[in-house]
Amino acid sequence: MSIDRRDFLKKLGLGSMVSLGGFGFLKKMGGPEEAIASGATLETADPNKVRWGMVIEMGKCQEGCTDCISVCHLTHNVPDHGNKKDEIKWIWKTGYKHLFTNEAHQYAQDGLPDKPFLTLCNHCDNPPCTRVCPTEATFARPDGIVQMDFHRCIGCRFCMAGCPYGSRSFNWRDPRPNLKEINPNFPTRERGVVEKCNFCTERIDKGERPACVEACKEGVLTFGNLNDPNSEIRQLLAEKRTNQRKPELGTKPSVFYIV
Repeated sequence: MSIDRRDFLKKLGLGSMVSLGGFGFLKKMGGPEEAIASGATLETADPNKVRWGMVIEMGKCQEGCTDCISVCHLTHNVPDHGNKKDEIKWIWKTGYKHLFTNEAHQYAQDGLPDKPFLTLCNHCDNPPCTRVCPTEATFARPDGIVQMDFHRCIGCRFCMAGCPYGSRSFNWRDPRPNLKEINPNFPTRERGVVEKCNFCTERIDKGERPACVEACKEGVLTFGNLNDPNSEIRQLLAEKRTNQRKPELGTKPSVFYIV
């Protein structure tokens, strides 16, 4: 994944403008609109290719349960600094009204706007974060997973400015002193590096399910190939009405919610 000086400066300039102008700049550049105009859908996707996705059924999620969060953070050496400012999170819970900012909440079902919903990186099919990274530290794999190369990250945080979902965390502090135990099978990070959910690539590449999916006893999380019309996840999408976060941006999230 090489990058020459011209490409670096081009992306550096794009990242700077995104950090100043927000996601609206990307819309002017035509990025998200290109996905809408293309008319590409799951039905027209190449069935011989894999695109991983997840469905979250919040009706099954038990109040106070954090099993999926705990196992994710333990598996991926996510530190607990004990304060909001330095918080690192790969999967977490936030209020419905913060998750779905484009939904009407005035007459919503009782308790729904404040109900804690699981959230994580959306692994968008048209990810704006990858386009603004000057070193290609964040990139989209052929299977749709938006990945991080920690060694390439220079801490510019342009990807954080480009992500419209707030799904990335920045290590303001060295994370290693605040790890209760270290998983030797996954790398630890350094101060000044951005990180986020990776859909457990280290597991799915071995034919295993993501750690959060296996840890959930209630079947809240369904993971699978969005390009396979016979997969469990596609059956769920066909049978149930689902929501995506900010679909109007054209990022085409791979995470769907059954509310």
